[in-house]
Amino acid sequence: MNKYHISLVMAMGLWLSSCREVLEPRPIDILADQFVLNQASDVATVRLGAYAAFRGTAAPKVIVGDFTADYIQHNGTFTDYQELGNKQITSANGVAGALWGGVFNTIYVCNFLLEKLPSVPGVREAQRKTVTAEARFLRGMANFIGATTFGGIPNVTSTDIDVNKTVSKASKETIMESVLADFQAALTDLPEGSPTDGRPVFAGYATKNAARAALARFYLYQKNWAQAEALATTVINSTAYELVNYSDVVSEDFNNESIFEVGYTASDDPGTSAFGLNNLLVGRREVIPSNQFITQIISRDAGEREATVDFDFNEQGGGDNGWSVRKYGTPDEDNNNIVIFRLGEMYLIRAEARAQQGRITGTSGALNDLNILRTRAGKNSAAADKPTLLTTATQAEALLLVERERLYELAFEGHRWYDLVRTGRAQVVMSAFSPNWTSKYELWPIPQTEIQRNPSLVGQQNPGY
Repeated sequence: MNKYHISLVMAMGLWLSSCREVLEPRPIDILADQFVLNQASDVATVRLGAYAAFRGTAAPKVIVGDFTADYIQHNGTFTDYQELGNKQITSANGVAGALWGGVFNTIYVCNFLLEKLPSVPGVREAQRKTVTAEARFLRGMANFIGATTFGGIPNVTSTDIDVNKTVSKASKETIMESVLADFQAALTDLPEGSPTDGRPVFAGYATKNAARAALARFYLYQKNWAQAEALATTVINSTAYELVNYSDVVSEDFNNESIFEVGYTASDDPGTSAFGLNNLLVGRREVIPSNQFITQIISRDAGEREATVDFDFNEQGGGDNGWSVRKYGTPDEDNNNIVIFRLGEMYLIRAEARAQQGRITGTSGALNDLNILRTRAGKNSAAADKPTLLTTATQAEALLLVERERLYELAFEGHRWYDLVRTGRAQVVMSAFSPNWTSKYELWPIPQTEIQRNPSLVGQQNPGY
């Protein structure tokens, strides 16, 4: 019987191993015999390993969410990002492999915790319940990302490597059922947490409000508008968060708006890796904001959210428009984390849910929520520069206003492509942006390497790839 061992350093290595130029991450079977959870002192280390594994989904998910859409144009030399810029994505794209690997690494570590933790002696019941809830939350998040990106994926529920190597693709609906079960179980036993714990702890680990935010997003995607509204409202009404100056959203990690984010330090920052967002967007400028996106983000209605981007005349020339994304800096700049949930998104979820229910105006209407964000976006601006507050709209107009507000508010946080797909707007918006766009890009391809490894995935590739 092989012994199992995982250290935080090894767990961080799951992320840092992606530093090779857009190659697939380590296969999960390589990690098979590297975990130990035999005594109470092992729990904290494996728990951190689950968070570290989930962190491996964060940058690839931003890339999928925003680089697949109309936010970027290619400006460098990496083939993977040329595919994204040109909208000619293939199953060999390294980003697909990185996200798939991050999803299933997370699922594996969480399954390991869920299998082993009940029988570990000496673990306090309160700790057992909390860590189990964290594992359910992170596994739910991983499966949610997998299903909304790839559609049907293998439903991996154990740590049996031989079984996992041949798990067939389950339907998206089946995966989403498991996501809901995990989120609901997590909500029951996660701690409330408190800002007095310190923001890096309060926003760096899962809490009940993180689970509520995840459920609000889940129900939005599932078109359960009443539940999406109710859960977003619960988070909004919490006294634990506030809408900070938008400049702090851009430049400050673990600010008072953050509900859940993945953090990095100087010793484990992705740095110059092929998935390091600062490297892609600032260092190499492998991709740059598209001209169409710039026109929108510097408009009056975007307001102070223009801080998302920055212009440098010295970068301008040829096909380079001189614009860069500012949301991802370096450890020294204190803005290299990746936000998973923040308060601004909760207002947007509630606005969309209210609009879908026909509640447009008034204090409980969609436009009121949008105006709260627009007021924040003009907080430090002269009157002539403040975003226009909204007073009336039809339901159809309100939904387009929500779409536009999500662009202003959540740009380069990994939402745009997912939003266009779930609202049925991808074909209209993206075909106008790129002549290469086709409906097959409403799902990402299963990585070709995974089809080669798993015989049950042969013939199961998403249509068109």
